[in-house]
Amino acid sequence: MADRLCEGRVAIVTGAGRGIGREYALQLAAHGAKVVVNDLGGARDGSPGNEDEQPAEAVVREIRANGGEAVANLESCSNWAAAKRLVDQAVDTFGSLDCVVNNAGILRDRMLTNMTEEEWDAVINVHLKGTFAPMHHAAVYWKSRSKAGDDTLAARVINTTSVSGIYGNIGQSNYGAAKAGIASLTIIAARELKRYNVTVNAISPHAHTRMTDDLGPRTEEQIANRNPKWIAPVVVWLASRQSGKVTGRIIEAGGGVLGLMEGWQRGLMADPVDDPIAMGKVLSDLDARSRRNMGMNAKEHEI
Repeated sequence: MADRLCEGRVAIVTGAGRGIGREYALQLAAHGAKVVVNDLGGARDGSPGNEDEQPAEAVVREIRANGGEAVANLESCSNWAAAKRLVDQAVDTFGSLDCVVNNAGILRDRMLTNMTEEEWDAVINVHLKGTFAPMHHAAVYWKSRSKAGDDTLAARVINTTSVSGIYGNIGQSNYGAAKAGIASLTIIAARELKRYNVTVNAISPHAHTRMTDDLGPRTEEQIANRNPKWIAPVVVWLASRQSGKVTGRIIEAGGGVLGLMEGWQRGLMADPVDDPIAMGKVLSDLDARSRRNMGMNAKEHEI
């Protein structure tokens, strides 16, 4: 490949054994990145897998067979100490770390009234803490480099949110809450880490993977539009040095969509009141005149 966007850069990709994460790892490697392929090898709900071979190791072999450099990491990115070891592995193996792609996730879908505490905790832990922990340890490493006067630093964090967290999807209160948290975390981290020359963005992907297999029938065209190959180029470019001016953004990609999401904005306003009865009239009027929240189809949706 003549123009390799990530030549010599070092990237961690969590949840990279299958689906979107696998495509991220492969395309990053094709563009010259040295990749730490992280994956526990578990089932879609986070329970232990039954494969003879860890999927992370298979991706590493595929990258090496194509002439790239990669190592596997089989630990949980939501474990604080393991996330630190993940960052250390990248630095110890390849001499540096330039990019963290937080992609690991599980599903435990259930209606709110039927959801168990364990189902809630498991999804929040893998998605939200599993994003924060690697990002924290990487940020500490990058801060130390910046404070030491390293003017070559051009670090990147790429998180994974979802329309389920931004628009809301019935039966996914745990998943949606985690993904909404990741969107907010992305914006805050972008502001905090800018001083160290670190950008932080998030992808809201539309992809056909094992995570979405049971979300309803799709046509061949819809499946083709949700191929991870439509999403991975966004990650590769964001991971490169060329993307330094883009930070704090939520990018929707895949499924025939490519665009930037615009965050919460203040809507209709009224004069403040201090009486509950008057408040009811004011809020009812504002509710009647305000736009509805967006639905999963990105159109205004009645609750």
